[in-house]
Amino acid sequence: MMQAPISKHPFHILIVDDEPGDVHLIKTAITEGRFLCQASIAKDGVEAMAFLAQEDAARPDLILLDLNMPRMDGREVLKALKADARLSSIPVVVMTTSDVESDILTSYHLGAAGFVTKPVGIEELFQAVHLIEDYWIGLVRCP
Repeated sequence: MMQAPISKHPFHILIVDDEPGDVHLIKTAITEGRFLCQASIAKDGVEAMAFLAQEDAARPDLILLDLNMPRMDGREVLKALKADARLSSIPVVVMTTSDVESDILTSYHLGAAGFVTKPVGIEELFQAVHLIEDYWIGLVRCP
């Protein structure tokens, strides 16, 4: 069994998604997980980039990024994140309803650390979020 990293600070996850129902479920799964986490929310890429540009904002340890959003979609966010030396080391997991091969290839080409198609069922979504937490918090060392 994986052990949670020893830390005084919660693992910070930025959820970037324009669907309120998905955001609520993902955030609930994060808070009900076995790791100490805090979640911040941005409802589109413009909000995400504004959040990340704040001098006093806590830098997220992981970003869960939807692809299809208004104003600035996930592809544009990935491109901007990976072009910014301050932000490029933050792992980004694309979590979207798409399972289109071109979206998967484009996401990895733009620097995504992972690609997860959002499950339709609530239990499956919770399981997917917990597996992401297990990997990114319990197993991998992040910068």
